[in-house]
Amino acid sequence: MAKRKNTLTRFIEDIVDDTKDLVDDLLDRAKDLEENAKDAVTDAVDDDEKVSAGSDVASLHAAMAELTAKVNQLAELQLAGAK
Repeated sequence: MAKRKNTLTRFIEDIVDDTKDLVDDLLDRAKDLEENAKDAVTDAVDDDEKVSAGSDVASLHAAMAELTAKVNQLAELQLAGAK
């Protein structure tokens, strides 16, 4: 097994090579993150266009009315139990 000479220039060369590898990996991850974010935004925008806002609002109003009725009923039961 040949022994490698560790000179100052070889040490600096190793540091530079490792730094280049690190920067390449960081850039690859940043590109992947950018593409994934762009895809997520595109998907979210596409999903919003497919749903009609009128039916969503109507269903939310109906759900709100149901919840209000249940809360009022529970409040009445609580008041009756407290007497």
